[in-house]
Amino acid sequence: MSPKLPIKLLLCLVIITTYSCQLVKHNQVSIHNTATLDSIINTYVHKGYYPCIYARIENSKGKLLYEHSSVNTSLLPSKNIDGDTWFRIWSMSKIVTISLVLDLVEKGVIHLDDPVTKFIPEFKNLQVAVSENGKPIPSLTFDEINSACPYKLVAVDSVMTVLHLINHQSGFYYAVTGKSCLDSLVASKDLPTSKNSQEYINRISELPLILQPGSSDFYGTNTTILGFVAERATAKELKELIELNITTPLNIKGLQYSLPPDVTLLPTFSGKDSLLRYAQPGELNIYGQHLPDYDPSHKLYLGGEGMLATAKGYSSFLRMLLNKGRLNGVRFLNKKTVEDIHSPHTQLNNPYGYNGYNLWISGDSMRINQSGDAGLWIGGGYEATHFWVDPKRKIVGTIMSQMSFAKPEGYKRDDVIKGAIYQQFWADEKKKK
Repeated sequence: MSPKLPIKLLLCLVIITTYSCQLVKHNQVSIHNTATLDSIINTYVHKGYYPCIYARIENSKGKLLYEHSSVNTSLLPSKNIDGDTWFRIWSMSKIVTISLVLDLVEKGVIHLDDPVTKFIPEFKNLQVAVSENGKPIPSLTFDEINSACPYKLVAVDSVMTVLHLINHQSGFYYAVTGKSCLDSLVASKDLPTSKNSQEYINRISELPLILQPGSSDFYGTNTTILGFVAERATAKELKELIELNITTPLNIKGLQYSLPPDVTLLPTFSGKDSLLRYAQPGELNIYGQHLPDYDPSHKLYLGGEGMLATAKGYSSFLRMLLNKGRLNGVRFLNKKTVEDIHSPHTQLNNPYGYNGYNLWISGDSMRINQSGDAGLWIGGGYEATHFWVDPKRKIVGTIMSQMSFAKPEGYKRDDVIKGAIYQQFWADEKKKK
């Protein structure tokens, strides 16, 4: 018969066992084969697909699990790219703006079913462009595409709401629809050169929508308009709102509007003609001829594409989402709100996943293709910035560069890098079973 163990020792054993089980339960992960990942990232740079790549993975507490930087020294001589390098993040701004607005919804300042004209009455006379035979332009088949131009205008037959802006269902679009009559019209307004949000609103209110609000979803400047709604609802500039509500209380460094003092942004690069080079003026044509200038004196803050971030700073914001609305001991969003962000909202019949609030939630295909896993929250930006949140393994990841029009092989970058990461995870998880 074995001797009885002291009560204190038994309690210790229970605590240790429970803690060990929690480690397995929460799937704490590590990146141990860094050489393979480093080699993959280096290859994308050394073969001329990207001017630089910086990859970073953190756990939910901000512990660095992996980072690697690779730089084309011919294009960027003596340039150090790391977690503190500032990047133009473009559409990675969208989920920040959406989170801000959802915070204002929690506070009762804005309601999701509020008409957009409640805040922006300049939109009361908007019209919708349809094909000559009256079809919605986004619904045109390949054989019907030529009927998009010239278009005709019809009246708006539904109420555009704040929720429509969040879900890209309001009908605003970029100058890259592939319909020349619409793209040239957007470009003619030169929206990024507007001196402030009022001038931007005045200019865009002269453009037709591309669909009836609420009828479907079409990716565009909807989130920028959402940012202007937040400004009108609070009588504060979007830059101030982000600082007051997000970055200051959550102690996030490296996420902001306007260029920080003494910082020079990376140049714009292009691989449009299969040669990695500096981009020509107007080549990055999402808005037409001009891009956001990030000048601190320019009081135009684009909620859909205008923010700057470091990989460290953006990872901190992602950890807030991962931690169900909390960061650094401060609650920003309620748990239910974060659940709404990654719940199904649009693209519900897509076999590869669905859209939450401007987050792509991956389906089983990523696991099948070994390019990630199901249930990842994914997003990115116009100049090859990319992020994901893995709620199962409690990690966030960023892959940062500054590049447009990559070669076909270059477009596989994020899937290949994530695939190598998740193959390590799967192998480790198999061993634990």
